[in-house]
Amino acid sequence: MKDKVVVIYSGGMDSFTVLHRALRDGYEVYPLSFNYGQRHARELLVAEEVCNSLSLSHKVVDIRAINSLLAGSSLTDDIDIPEGHYAADNMKSTVVPNRNMILLSLAIGYAVSIGARKVMYGAHSGDHTIYPDCRPEFVEKMNDVAQIANFESVQVVSPYLYKNKIDILADGLRMGLDYSKTWTCYNGRELSCGKCGSCQERLEAFQLNGVKDPLDYEQA
Repeated sequence: MKDKVVVIYSGGMDSFTVLHRALRDGYEVYPLSFNYGQRHARELLVAEEVCNSLSLSHKVVDIRAINSLLAGSSLTDDIDIPEGHYAADNMKSTVVPNRNMILLSLAIGYAVSIGARKVMYGAHSGDHTIYPDCRPEFVEKMNDVAQIANFESVQVVSPYLYKNKIDILADGLRMGLDYSKTWTCYNGRELSCGKCGSCQERLEAFQLNGVKDPLDYEQA
């Protein structure tokens, strides 16, 4: 029997790559997505389409109620999405307080319930400056807690923790992945904006890999 793994799957290019890496490595994959009130919820539709095409058992959990507790993020509140690269200090407005701890806690519980020994998510080095819950120290501590929080230990794994978006895309291209089946933009409009930090990082990754991004942009 294949080992089971829960993959936190947002529909973005990082988790898309993690999902396919888990499949490539022979795991029985259980994708788990969350609707936490993100304005770019279009990513959830993309995730559903990918999982349907792969015949995977995909769960989408509605946790929008937590937004009454987690104020101040431009991803969930009525605050303009900042423009510019992730290196810019203004990108800190996209932090959702404690998001990954909440999502990982739910994913670990799901893993225990289905007998999976691992939870995988797409934290990477490009996130370290802006997002505390993507840093190695956080992943290590969450992994420690996941070993003792239940009678069944679960390992928290971030395959690209010490890689950047450029490396992630390079790995996905080697696997022959189609990144038109992903959504990255923080603005949930018809086309990607090309200006937010998420778009800027994505465009940079494609440029430095010498490949054209298959998505259309309002402007890039």
